[in-house]
Amino acid sequence: MANGHHEGALGAVYNASGTEEVAALYDGWAETYDADMASAGYRHPSICLALLARHLPRGAAPLLDAGAGTGLIGEWLAILGYAHVEGLDISEGMLARAAAKSVYAALHRAALGNPLPFPDGHFAGIVSSGVFTSGHVGVEGLPELVRITRRGGILVLTVKNTLWNDGFSDRLATLERGGILERAEETAPYVSMPGETGTVPSRGVVLKVLRHG
Repeated sequence: MANGHHEGALGAVYNASGTEEVAALYDGWAETYDADMASAGYRHPSICLALLARHLPRGAAPLLDAGAGTGLIGEWLAILGYAHVEGLDISEGMLARAAAKSVYAALHRAALGNPLPFPDGHFAGIVSSGVFTSGHVGVEGLPELVRITRRGGILVLTVKNTLWNDGFSDRLATLERGGILERAEETAPYVSMPGETGTVPSRGVVLKVLRHG
């Protein structure tokens, strides 16, 4: 299957039919999410963190964790010296778990793909781990992230191969040709959850914003 096959909460969110359903499912999953993803060997946060640290200087601010969930990356960014990180997620339940970790300067409830509550060029860097995937956000979520990243700033995304091959790669190429983005790094495809049978590979992408269209 193009999107893989998963059971339980993970399968439910991948098969969700809209943003409100996604939010409700994550609200119900928030309490056990960290443990469930740890048992699946979830790699996206670690890979995003490594890519961000390689391309954005320590202490760069402000940063946005777009699709923060329970705050996995926020905890690690604080340890590595990125002191001002804001989080954004669609799920109130997940944001409550993130707030309890006390690592975010601010938390916002919003859906990628819709207008975001930030001015143009606001963030030095944005990381979005496990968001551009089945049942979540497609290429329609990219323009607003570009808009709110400053010139010279960095976007770090993971993109599931299903989306990559269904227009995401083409959209990136168009933005590169237009001088809006530069692809600073792209990983080889990897399996994000080795402990979860049927996981379709994804890749990590680092994008440098050159100008706003």
